[in-house]
Order: sequence, then structure tokens, then C-alpha cells
Amino acid sequence: MKKLLTILTSRLFVVSALILLQLGLLIFGIVLLQGYSVYCYLALVALSWVLVFYILSKRDNPMYKLAWIIPILAVPVFGGILYLIFRNRNVSPKLRMDVRDLIDKSQPYSVQDPEVLAMLEKDPAAARQSAYITRNAHYPVFRNTETVYLSPGEKKLEALCAELKKAKKFIFLEYFIVEEGEMWDSVLEILTEKARCGVDVRLIYDDMGCIQTLPPHYDRRLAELGIQTRVFNPFRPALDLFMNDRDHRKICVIDGAVGFTGGINLADEYINVKRLHGHWKDASILLRGEGVWNLTVMFLQLWEALSGRNEAYDRCRPEERFYADDGFVQPFADNPVDEELTGECVYRGLIQSAVRTIHIQTPYLILDHEMMTTLCLAAKSGVRVQIVTPHIPDKWYVHEVTRANYPQLLEAGVEIYEYTPGFIHSKIAVADGKYAVIGTANFDFRSFYLHYECGVWLCGAGAVGSMEEDFERILAQSQRISPEECRLPWYRAAVRSFLQLFSPLM
Repeated sequence: MKKLLTILTSRLFVVSALILLQLGLLIFGIVLLQGYSVYCYLALVALSWVLVFYILSKRDNPMYKLAWIIPILAVPVFGGILYLIFRNRNVSPKLRMDVRDLIDKSQPYSVQDPEVLAMLEKDPAAARQSAYITRNAHYPVFRNTETVYLSPGEKKLEALCAELKKAKKFIFLEYFIVEEGEMWDSVLEILTEKARCGVDVRLIYDDMGCIQTLPPHYDRRLAELGIQTRVFNPFRPALDLFMNDRDHRKICVIDGAVGFTGGINLADEYINVKRLHGHWKDASILLRGEGVWNLTVMFLQLWEALSGRNEAYDRCRPEERFYADDGFVQPFADNPVDEELTGECVYRGLIQSAVRTIHIQTPYLILDHEMMTTLCLAAKSGVRVQIVTPHIPDKWYVHEVTRANYPQLLEAGVEIYEYTPGFIHSKIAVADGKYAVIGTANFDFRSFYLHYECGVWLCGAGAVGSMEEDFERILAQSQRISPEECRLPWYRAAVRSFLQLFSPLM
């Protein structure tokens, strides 16, 4: 009874109930309107057809278009109304404008060193991959940056706490999920002490990501501890909400000289203190040196957009120090406010550059036509493409869509493995053991189309070798999927096909 009362009084339940109430009132109003006049009904049907032609004319992913056109045509009035409410990528117009302006404003702080570029151009494949990021995401490539691969989450926590204790000027954190528990408590203790000592400590967390993990108004509690906090896109009970507009990044920057990113959030399941889906396998990367600057810039861009306060970017530059020259390092960000699918295109560019091998770890494999074609073409061209996904899912319906993509990939020659000990949450792709991407973006529509994401492109860095070694260890614990295992009874195949049809909206 106590557990039920907790659920019924939770913020998620209350807000969701209010949204469903509004939706019910809207449907009731439409039904009344239809019954009031046949002309009103015909007008609403005509509006639905106009929306269909509008969707067809847009420069958007065909699968995303189809996922909307089917419900609009199947239920013309209701489908059309729902599209008007939840259309496009649901990005807040004000935030869209603010982020665009701040990206433009910060470009003078992201100037490419011509000497580094000249060195990179000795490798044409690497130069092409890096040039795409520089020209379209506006983040330069660096050398003089040490890279350390951290997996699983327990190693990230150990390294994070060690580096946080060294902070002297500022600590910037941006996370999708923060949850009260052993991991966050150990970090919060250090942050509180550092804030007390005069270190500038700031945190951005996503409201939807934390709606079940943090109490209401948690930002006020942190403010009392001296930690400046901004909540990304607060979840409100309104039908016009921009619910899909989420900050999925995981960033920590310390004094501008040390940075972390990757798949690991600040919650106990990421360090296997709490086991919900078997063993949680995740990965992160630590950067020391010049490449951290890109992470600093992307944090300050979003902080300015959320706080409305101008930031002096140059004050966050680290003091001049010598760092190990560990290959080429290029952190980059992706966002839904432009028409550029940076995260997906970086992955595709990496895959297309491969000559021998492609190794991918991803929790979700929900592919659009372009990514499916890229992976299949690589395999058909003789590249050994190996993909590891979870065996124990966190969301059954998403896992069904992931598995629905297996047959086409297997037919093309792609090798697919499922991590049998539990759930793999790493977001990693490595080409030929030389080029790699590690970050926050999954191989799915939400990461490529809807979320704020970030990652690090690497060439010849030491962390790439560590990723390859870890991949071999993961394969030894994984089950290879055969074509026979993909043959299902007709009713399960029908469920997968239905879910796959609407995968762009998941």
C-alpha cells in the first residue's frame, strides 16, 4: 500500500495524469465538434490530408514521415491533431534560437590550429572524417591530449573522484541522469567541499532523465550547497510540451584541463551497485590536455542558453601545460536545432572509412535506411563488421525493434553478438583499430534526431587500442546470433514489424 501511494503521489505520475486528462478533454472536444456539424468533420479530415502532403514535402527521414502518415490516414482527425501537437523534433522555439545564436557566438573560440590540420592531412581518410566535424559541428581537432579509456562504470567513478579532488578553479557537469545513491553521494561530497573552498561548481541535469531519480526542486537543495544548477527542459503538464527535447550528454570538465564523456550517468546501476538488467557494461573516456576545450565550449553554450547570462569563455582556458601527444582528438556536439545529423554522419563516415574491421557497441540498434545501407555495404565490401548489443534489455519493445534489424544485417554478412551477462550501454565504434568514436549517442532515432548528444572522434590515440582489447573481452562473453534464431512464429514477427514501423517515434 505504501509503495502504491508513493507511485500515485510521484511527480511523474501526477504530471502524466494531467497530460492524459488534457488529451482526453481534447478528444472529447473533437468528438463533440464532429457531431455538431458534418462540415466540421470534413474540415478536420481535409486538414489531415493537407498535413500528409506537408509531411511528404519535408526534407526528413522517410521512415519518420511514414511513422506519422500511417496514423494520420488511419485515424484522420485524431492523427492529424496529434501530429500538430507533437510534430517535428519538438524543440522549444526559444531554446532553438538561443542555442543557434550561442553556437554562432562561440565559433571564434573554436579556431583550428593549422599545424595540427597539416599533420592530419597526411592521412586522407582521417582528414575527411575530421573535416566533416570541423565544417558542420564547428569543433576543431587537437593533438597534445592524453586519452584514457574507462570501462566499466566503476573505473570511471574512481577516476572521476580522483580528478574532482584536484579541482582548483571550476567544475562543470552535464548529465542526463543523476540519482541519489552511492555513486552520486560520493561525487556530491567532493563537489560540496570544493564549492565551500571557492571552486566554481555548476551542474546541468535533464528533468525527464531525473524525474524518477531526484526529488522535486532538487536544484534548490544543490544551490544551498553552493552548486549552481540548471534543469534542462523542465517536464510540465502541458500538451504543447517539448517532451522529446532532451539533454542526453554526459560531460565533466575540471579546470579546462581534464574532461570526461561517454555513456555513464551518475547513478548506481552504472557502477553495478544496483542490478536491474544483469551486469551493466558501459564505457567512458578521460581526456587531459588541449582537446578538453571543445567540451568546455559545448557546456558553456548550453549554460548560457539556460541561464541567460553571458559567459567569458577565455576565462575557462587552462594554464599552458605540456601534455602527452596521444594522436588526434576531436570532441564534438550534436543537437536537434539544426538540420545536420552530426552524430549519425560521424558514425557513417567512420564505417565508410574502414578497410578491414568495424567494431560497434550499442544498447539499441534502431536504424534508418541510410545507416542500414552503410553497415550492409561495408560488410558486402569485405569489411568484417561486428556489432554487440545487450542480451538482457532495459525496454522490451526497443529490444524487439533492435532484433527486428538483425535479419537484414546478417544476410549482408554483419556479425551480431548479444552480451549475455546483462545490458551493454557503451556507445563505441572503432574502424581498423585506428579510428574511433566514443560518446553518448546510441544507434537509434532518438540520439540521431531528437537529443542533445556529444562524442569524441579519435585517430591513433592510445584509448583506441584499449577499446579494441575491451571489445575482444566482450566478444568472449557474448552469444553470436545466427539466422536461425531470427526465425519467429508469425505472431511475434507481426509484433516486431508493427513496432519497427513506429520505431522513429520511440
